[in-house]
Amino acid sequence: MTDSSATRMAAPTATAWTVLVALSLCHMVNDVMQSMLSAIYPLLRQEFDLSYRQIGHITFAFQFTASMLQPLVGIVTDKHPMPRSLALGMGSTFIGVMMLALAESYGFLLVGAMLIGIGSAVFHPESSRVARTASGGRFGTAQSLFQLGGNFGQALGPLLAAFLVVPFGRPSIVFVAVAAAIGTMVLYRIGSRAEGRRRATAVTGQRPPLPLPKPVVVRAIIVLAILTFTKNIYTASLSSYYTFFLIEKFGVSEQTSQLMLFLFLGGMAAGVMLGGLVGDRVGPLKVIWFSILGVLPFTLALPHVGFEATAILSVVIGLILASAFPAIVVFAQELVPGRTGMIAGIFFGFALGMGGVAAAVLGEVADARGIEYVYWICSFLPLLGVLTILLPRSMHRLR
Repeated sequence: MTDSSATRMAAPTATAWTVLVALSLCHMVNDVMQSMLSAIYPLLRQEFDLSYRQIGHITFAFQFTASMLQPLVGIVTDKHPMPRSLALGMGSTFIGVMMLALAESYGFLLVGAMLIGIGSAVFHPESSRVARTASGGRFGTAQSLFQLGGNFGQALGPLLAAFLVVPFGRPSIVFVAVAAAIGTMVLYRIGSRAEGRRRATAVTGQRPPLPLPKPVVVRAIIVLAILTFTKNIYTASLSSYYTFFLIEKFGVSEQTSQLMLFLFLGGMAAGVMLGGLVGDRVGPLKVIWFSILGVLPFTLALPHVGFEATAILSVVIGLILASAFPAIVVFAQELVPGRTGMIAGIFFGFALGMGGVAAAVLGEVADARGIEYVYWICSFLPLLGVLTILLPRSMHRLR
């Protein structure tokens, strides 16, 4: 059974808000673990005497693991949907977080980061499929609500690091892992329900044809991947090194730097929801144009302003930059109907993993030239948004 046939047979007449909210909350749990990993980098650096290069390698271990597996998981589950695998993904995240809490060496930190990456790889493709099926035709809104949980989880990570891990030490991460255990049980119920429905309504069918000539579709997917890659490089630079940048440039405390990272990630959470809602009304292409190029003046200004302005720009950049992602995913899903898992694997996985590669490279640059130099380089990344001009202007359901 193909993913497209599953979507047609299972598409409800109304949006299944309960399923979408549950998936969003589980996405929050999944991503809060990932966010907290980067948020505790200053603590890990001090406790294990790590260099910026080693910090970059931890980010690489998590993001590259997710990158390698997510597209493969997506391709397999497009042909053989496996909703019950959602619980397995969360279980891997749980084990990875426990390893981070109890690690006694740098090697265990790397393994823990890899297990969190595996959990992300398993979770995203199948949960994105279930969310689309539950959308009731509101694809942008459903994608935004699903991603909102993830972005909110990313925003919570620094707060948990600042008010739990920093005061009480790294073993306190064990208490956060309880949320992953609860999420595993919730996802088991969602996965069992989705699997039962899939088997009860299973039909055979061919994937629908591409809405545009194949070369146009391939070019558009490549452009969308590059735009996502650009966004993820910038996001990886802030997620991995923003706290160090603030401490080095402004001399703030570790807790203050965590709160500033929360402002950026909170702005992203708001942006991802607004992007989907607006995209359903005006079309995803307009949202992509506004987000990728509209953020440029603010990224260019960030390395050169004072502390208060940095706080304001953190929110603005996060909001504008994140608004493109739901639109990009929906655009790509419409370009390649019936490949929801593969698209999720590419845009949640591969592009995220390339951001991890970039984080490792940026760590090398930071060791050699300083952390402020990294942010000066990254401020020019949104210029690649001009590639949006290569995307098709008209297509079924895309305005």
